[in-house]
Amino acid sequence: SSYIMSRMAYAAMLGGAVGIRANTIADITEIKKTVSLPVIGIIKEVYGDCDVYITPTMKEVDALVECGVSIIAADATDSSRRPRPDGKSLDEFFGEVREKYPDQLFMADCSSYEEGMHAAEIGLDLIGTTMHGYTDYTRGAVLPDLDLMKRLVQECGRPVIAEGGIWTPAQLKDALDTGVWAAVVGTAITRPREITKRFVAAMKQ
Repeated sequence: SSYIMSRMAYAAMLGGAVGIRANTIADITEIKKTVSLPVIGIIKEVYGDCDVYITPTMKEVDALVECGVSIIAADATDSSRRPRPDGKSLDEFFGEVREKYPDQLFMADCSSYEEGMHAAEIGLDLIGTTMHGYTDYTRGAVLPDLDLMKRLVQECGRPVIAEGGIWTPAQLKDALDTGVWAAVVGTAITRPREITKRFVAAMKQ
């Protein structure tokens, strides 16, 4: 429910969050009515059997711009390994997006150092470690990957956003100590089922 998501965003704001990352126009619209924080917007859209589903085409970008999000995040993984639904390379897709929306901020959801460096090279404004551990060629990675964050901070020349596998305040502090500009904490705040399962698993050990 978009109403529930808006209340969760409000609770996060009261707790001290300085931004919200949210999926779908419906949720973002309700969240923006409730909180005054900047929003990183995404639209998860699955096209057939395509693996790329985070803001994968211009259609989703158009909708997010219309919605007025501060930052648009999009899959920036290797197009040769993970073809995009429109058949375009990341370079082609983002070139068209940047030409159409020159003043919009864009975040690259990457899974590897090479992808982060490439996304920075072609002009995405912020580099995120969002997809690390979620592509076939990074699956099984230990999260959060502090070494990846540190390398990107030191070498990509763009603000880096730590995302993926941050479950505890201690892990968040470690991530921020790498020099990242900001961090996204997702499941550990927003998914009560997964939070409960971790407590139950601990009791069974």
